[in-house]
This record gives sequence, C-alpha cells and structure tokens, in this order.
Amino acid sequence: MVATNIDPRRYRGVVFDMDGVITDTAAVHSAAWKRLFDQYLAERPHASNEDHQSFRQADYADYVDGKRRVDGVLDFLGSRGISVPRGDADDAAGLETAHGLGKLKDRYFLEALAAAGALLFDDAVPLIESLRERGIRTAVISASRNCRQVLRRAGAAQLFDVRVDGVLADRLGLPGKPEPAIFLEAARRLDTPASACVAVEDAKAGVQAAKAGSFGRVIGVARTGPPSRLLQAGADVVVSTLSDVSVTTSADRRLSEVADAHRCWDEIALRLRDRGLVLVLDFDGTLAPIREDPTEVVMPASTRDVLQQLSRRSPVAVLSGRDLDDVRRRVHLDELWYAGSHGFELASPDGALIAHDVGDSALLGLDEAERHLREELKLIPGSRVDRKRFALAVHYRNVRLDSTDEVLSAVDRIGRTFPALRLAHGRRVIELLPDVDWNKGRALRWLLEHMGLAGAGAVPIFAGDDYTDEDALREIHEDGIGVVVRSAEHGDRLTWAHYGVDDPSSLTGLLARFVSLAADPGRS
Repeated sequence: MVATNIDPRRYRGVVFDMDGVITDTAAVHSAAWKRLFDQYLAERPHASNEDHQSFRQADYADYVDGKRRVDGVLDFLGSRGISVPRGDADDAAGLETAHGLGKLKDRYFLEALAAAGALLFDDAVPLIESLRERGIRTAVISASRNCRQVLRRAGAAQLFDVRVDGVLADRLGLPGKPEPAIFLEAARRLDTPASACVAVEDAKAGVQAAKAGSFGRVIGVARTGPPSRLLQAGADVVVSTLSDVSVTTSADRRLSEVADAHRCWDEIALRLRDRGLVLVLDFDGTLAPIREDPTEVVMPASTRDVLQQLSRRSPVAVLSGRDLDDVRRRVHLDELWYAGSHGFELASPDGALIAHDVGDSALLGLDEAERHLREELKLIPGSRVDRKRFALAVHYRNVRLDSTDEVLSAVDRIGRTFPALRLAHGRRVIELLPDVDWNKGRALRWLLEHMGLAGAGAVPIFAGDDYTDEDALREIHEDGIGVVVRSAEHGDRLTWAHYGVDDPSSLTGLLARFVSLAADPGRS
C-alpha cells in the first residue's frame, strides 16, 4: 500500500463510505451479523444441502459488507444453500424473511452501538477538513439505516455536505451495492459529475459500485485484510489509513493518458541534449516479459545487446525485487550496477557489494513467516512461496480464481503477526518486506548516490511496469524521465510516468535509441 493524492484541479467532490472508512463501526456491524446468523443457523433444522457453519469474518467481507441488510441476508444464506422469502418492509423483526431477519440484525447492531466506545477514526477529520478548505465538497454514503445516528454519535454530521443512507435509498428505490446508484445519487446531490468525484471505500462491493459508476478515482481503504481484494475489485490505489491521502496538486495520470515514448522521441532527445544520462531499469515485465512461472523468466538476447552497448556510454543499473544474485545471473552483464531485493542489496560493476543494513532486523521474521506460509499454502495448487534474502514473495498467478482470496488472506494474516514486516503487492504476487521507510523510490535515489551521480547533472531515466515501480517514477518525476511499460493486467491505473511503451520489446527499441543519443549527446 502507498500514499496517494487528491488533486483539487481535477476533483470537485469526494464521496466517503461511512462504516470502516469514517467510523469504526464495521466491527459492530460484523458482530451483529454474526450474532444473527449464528443464532439462526443453530436453531434452523439442518437439511442435507445446507451449510450451518458459524458466520466468519470472510463471510462478512464477501456477502454483507457494504450491502443493504436485506441483500446481505439473501446473499449470505444463499451461499450456505439456504433460501428464505424476501418478505416485506413491514415484516416483524425475527420473522423468517430477508426483511424480518434484517430487522433483527438492526436491533442487534443498535444494542452493540450503545455499548461501543469512540466511533470516529482519528485520521478522518484532518482529511475531510483539508478537502473542504480547498473547496472540495464532501458526501457520506451508507447502506445502513442508522447512518444519521452513527454520525451524530461520532460528532461527524457537520463534516459532510450530503448524506445518502439506507433510509433515503429505500425511499428512492435505489439498488444496493455493487450497483452504483447510491454513489451516483451522492454525486448528483453534490452537483458534480461522477468523473470529477473521488470515491473512498473499504468494501469490495463498494469499490465495484464506484468503478461501475465511472468515478474519476476510487481509493480503497484496507484498515484490515489484504489490500489486493480492493485492487482486484477495481480500486485505483489502496491505503491503510486516511493519513496516507493528501490534498495537493499532482502530476500523476492514467496509463491511457501517458504519451507514447517513441512518438515523443524528439521531445525526449531535446531534453537530453548536451546532458549525460543514467538508466535504472526494473527487470520482470520491463526488461523481460512476465512468465507464468517466475523461474522461467528470460531476458531476450537483443535486450542484453542493447544494455551492453548502453553501459559503454552511460551508467546503467537494474533495480529489481529479485535477489541480487538472481537478477545478476539473469541479466548476465558485468558492466552494470545491480540492486536486488528492492534495493536492500547493491553491487557495483567491479563486483563490490554494498549491503543496506536497514532490513536486517526483519530477517528472523521473514524466516518464521516463510515457515508458516510454506506449511499453510502447500495444499493450494499453483501457489508458490519464493524466499529472497530481504523479501518473501507469494506468487498466485497460477492459483485458481476461487482460491486466490485464501492465499491473500493467509499472507495478510501471517504477515500481521510479525511487526517487523509489511505487505507489498505486484502483478499476481504479494510480498512481505521489512517494515522500514524504504521503497523503490528511496532505493533509486540511494543507488544514484552510490553511482556517484547525485547532483552530477546527468538526467536519471527509470523504466518499470508494476505498482511497486511507481515510487521510483514519482521520485524522479521532477528531475528525470519516467517510462512505464503498460500491462493489460493493471488496467487504466494511475502512474507517475512521463511516457509509456506497450511491452518489453518496445522498451528495448527505446533503449536502442538511447544508445545513439549517448554516443553523440548533441544529437537530436
């Protein structure tokens, strides 16, 4: 997960989900649902085709989170092979209909709410006040009929210009999430097109709804659970706290908006005229095409030839999440600088090793996490645990879709038991890394300093393809040139790159143009 930005030049409204984003009531809802369903399943006569296991946290995320209570009842019971009538809005609480059971859940929620402590997340008010100070209007939405009471209890009702809750949705006949109607109604009441609004959600159904409503940006909030569930649902970015969201002007753009590097070659060459250049390049998906099995990734011979020619004219480095020895072996060029394990390990062209000791404190945690994950995932076909010195990668590219959440949840749960580790997500891979203030952007700057190029007048050029590469692209946005290798797997996500290419072979063609430029810096 990374920090992100809301740009007042682009967005005029922000629509916040309430439960789990603004207020700490998701746990109260989950407890009320569990009380309802556990009691109902225990008392219901057991039929052979029905599953009466107790309600789990995963059930809350998959079937009820963010939905109207009637839909939540039907979806959860349907997952257990149980069918009940939808019923009517005037059904008594506890009647065996979706409305009746939903009303009973509501009673349990209000009982739990009365006993709950502080409700408002500490990080909510600073962000909302910052938005309002910059003229961005705010709305709050909730499938709950108790939204108004919760906001009043939390002292947060005054923070929003618009409220669209379960009461209003029922009156207007708005379908629940993942339909986008409740989001679109909030945008309408803000008098702002959805394309000029940001949606902030913590539930998969909510992210899907905002995406379906064509909101300008969808920010997922994963205070608990794997952030990948929200990325896969369509979130543009996922944060762990609202403190990671700032309100400032920004230069990031969608992949579809980034100009093609080859078409803009004259512009690039002019920028580099009479200037030295230094290239730092990601490996997987950038220099070498992604493969189903990461051990089978091979860099094309043509790319190796171009890198060798470049290294004779300009400093070249490869910055990869792979172990240092692994990436050196796959590139197989002694003339290059190498940074492995996201920059925790560095090797110069003369073979000297420079170790970054900031990650050493996490090694024991990585060892233990590896042992637990190998044991827990060994029965999930297609999963692959890849231990590197300073990282533990779990690949799920070959895991069946219905088992993906099991893999992600296991990594998330085990990772959280080790305070020295943090999660990072890439293309069909989730990693545990040392929980230090370190990313590819910091590694890139550190690498440039060790290469003796900090402040030397050379223009840094970075190329990458993945979410983890965005930190590096952002790091050099002001003083360098960033190139993104587009991927259909990432959709039309946001990027800090200045230019784009379509695939690794297109990047090789671009690097070949740098060869001629480096040979004659005055040439344009």
